[in-house]
Amino acid sequence: MSLKSERRGIHVDQSDLLCKKGCGYYGNPAWQGFCSKCWREEYHKARQKQIQEDWELAERLQREEEEAFASSQSSQGAQSLTFSKFEEKKTNEKTRKVTTVKKFFSASSRVGSKKAEIQEAKAPSPSINRQTSIETDRVSKEFIEFLKTFHKTGQEIYKQTKLFLEGMHYKRDLSIEEQSECAQDFYHNVAERMQTRGKVPPERVEKIMDQIEKYIMTRLYKYVFCPETTDDEKKDLAIQKRIRALRWVTPQMLCVPVNEDIPEVSDMVVKAITDIIEMDSKRVPRDKLACITKCSKHIFNAIKITKNEPASADDFLPTLIYIVLKGNPPRLQSNIQYITRFCNPSRLMTGEDGYYFTNLCCAVAFIEKLDAQSLNLSQEDFDRYMSGQTSPRKQEAESWSPDACLGVKQMYKNLDLLSQLNERQERIMNEAKKLEKDLIDWTDGIAREVQDIVEKYPLEIKPPNQPLAAIDSENIENDKLPPPLQPQVYAG
Repeated sequence: MSLKSERRGIHVDQSDLLCKKGCGYYGNPAWQGFCSKCWREEYHKARQKQIQEDWELAERLQREEEEAFASSQSSQGAQSLTFSKFEEKKTNEKTRKVTTVKKFFSASSRVGSKKAEIQEAKAPSPSINRQTSIETDRVSKEFIEFLKTFHKTGQEIYKQTKLFLEGMHYKRDLSIEEQSECAQDFYHNVAERMQTRGKVPPERVEKIMDQIEKYIMTRLYKYVFCPETTDDEKKDLAIQKRIRALRWVTPQMLCVPVNEDIPEVSDMVVKAITDIIEMDSKRVPRDKLACITKCSKHIFNAIKITKNEPASADDFLPTLIYIVLKGNPPRLQSNIQYITRFCNPSRLMTGEDGYYFTNLCCAVAFIEKLDAQSLNLSQEDFDRYMSGQTSPRKQEAESWSPDACLGVKQMYKNLDLLSQLNERQERIMNEAKKLEKDLIDWTDGIAREVQDIVEKYPLEIKPPNQPLAAIDSENIENDKLPPPLQPQVYAG
C-alpha cells in the first residue's frame, strides 16, 4: 500500500485500502495487499508450484542415482567401495527429499486423504478435555445454548466444530500459517454448507459464524496467539521501541485536527487510547476488532467536536497514528497477526470493522517507515529528535557548535528547566495568594451581611413570664369553700 506524506498532512487514497487484485474487498499489508480470498488463492498457487518443483527435484535426483549406479558396474573394485559410500549418501538425500514432498500429502494437510483426517478427528483430545477455565466453560455453555435454537442444524454445527478442535490438536506441529489456513478453510466450509444445504439466511449465518469463532478461538487462543515458532514477539519489541523513540512527535507534525484543550476532546482521546490498549486483553478476534472500532469512533467524535463538522478519512488516519504513538499498545504486531490469521474473513473484507482494521495496519506501516520527510522536518532535526538530544517542544536557545562541551550544554538545559520551574512556582504562588485574598474577602462579606441583618432586626431578650399557678395550689382559703353539691333523690 502506498503511503504518502503531503504538506496538508498524511494522506492515503481509499483505493489503496482495497485489494490490489481489484475484487473490491479490503486488502491487508500482512497479505501483501490482497484480501483474504485473493491471498488464499495466491497462496495455494505458490504452494502447488513449490510441490511441483519438489517432485521434479526428487525425480531428477532419482535419475542421477540410476545413472551413477549403472556406471558403477563397470568401475574397478577399489573405486566400487568409494562409490558405494557416495551412493548411500545420495540415496539418503533422495529419501529425505521425497519424504519432504510426501508431507504435503499427509493426513495432517488439507489435501490429505479424507479417511485419515476422519480417523484423527475421532481420536479424543486430552487438551480439550483439560479445558476447565471459567471463561472457557462459560463460552462453551453459551455456544451450546445458542445452537439449541437451530435444532438439527445446530447439532451438525456443534459436531463439525468439535471435530475441527480435535483435529487442530494434532496439527500443532504445523506452522502457524498452515494452522491459519485450516481455520480459514473451516470458516469457509461451514458458512458455505449452511447457505447451500441448510438454506440459512446470510444475516443468521454471520451470527452463527461469530459464535463459532468465539467458541473455537477461546479454546485455541493460548496455542496460536504469538507462538514461539514465529517472530511475532520480536516484531512486538521492535514496534514498541520504535514508538518510544517517536514519543516527541506532536499533533502539529502529523496535522492532527484534534484540540486536546477542549475537555470533551481530551476525554475522547483518553477513551480511544484506552480502547486500543484494551485490545490485548481480549481473546476472540472479533472482540479485538470491536476495540479497534470503538477506538476509531472515539477518534471521529473528537475530530467532529474540534472542527464542528463531520470528520473525513484524511483526518482520521493521522489521528489514528497519533493515538497509536501516544498509547503504544502492548503486543501490537501479535494482535494484528492474530486477527489476520484467525478472524472470520468476511469481517476483514467488508464493513466498518474491516475498514478500521485496514487503517490500523496502514498506521503501523507508516510508523515503521516514518522519516523526516513524512513529518515535514529537516533530516538534521529528525535525527536530533530521534537521538533524544533535544525535543521539538523545548528548543535550545542557542545553536551549539558540534565541538561544544556536553557539560555546558547540560548546564544550560538545567538552567532552562529551573527557569521554567520558577515561572510555574510564581504562577502557583500568585494563584494561591489570590485564592487567600478571595477567601478573606468572602469571610468579611459574610460577616458584614450578618451584622447588617442583626442591626436591622435586633434581638430583644425579654424576661420569662411568671407561670400560672394551679387553681388549688397553695390556696389557704380552700377550707372556707362550701362543700360540693351532692345529688338528691326525690320520691315521686
